[in-house]
Amino acid sequence: MELTALQHQLIEELRNGLPICSHPYRTLADSIGTSEADVMNALHQLMQDGLINRFGAILRHRALGYQANAMCVFDIPDQDVRDIGKRMAALSYVTLCYQRERVPGIWPFNLYCMIHGREKMIVRAQIRHMVAQLGLTDVPQKVLFSKRCFAQHAGKYSLSPTSSVIPAGEQHEPA
Repeated sequence: MELTALQHQLIEELRNGLPICSHPYRTLADSIGTSEADVMNALHQLMQDGLINRFGAILRHRALGYQANAMCVFDIPDQDVRDIGKRMAALSYVTLCYQRERVPGIWPFNLYCMIHGREKMIVRAQIRHMVAQLGLTDVPQKVLFSKRCFAQHAGKYSLSPTSSVIPAGEQHEPA
């Protein structure tokens, strides 16, 4: 698939995120010398072609006082992971929930969720509630609290899958 010049410009501009303003797509269009409609059409095509799959916000949660951040990982039977993941994501204190492939012999976990909190004691109570509520007491699991935060920014992508870089935002330690 060959990208147009406009699509290349958009991808490059979006590496720094959308402008924070009332009309971000218009501002983006102005910065690259095109119309807002052209930007919207090009973005729509990039999404339809699967080159952009989502837009998301990066929040600087530590700066907001959320220092007790836990990554919870579970080994859920494959036939149950979708249902449990949906129920987990619906909990008000779960800020992120997703499924990943297991790495046989290295990492047996396939369901991940993040809970961001101001106090470790409260986050631990929320984890206990979640485990009990979803019937996960006997499921293999780990809780990893963040011990430091790395620079958080959007992923950098290239046309070569081997040269793509998607930076990590947190480093975790066992609970």
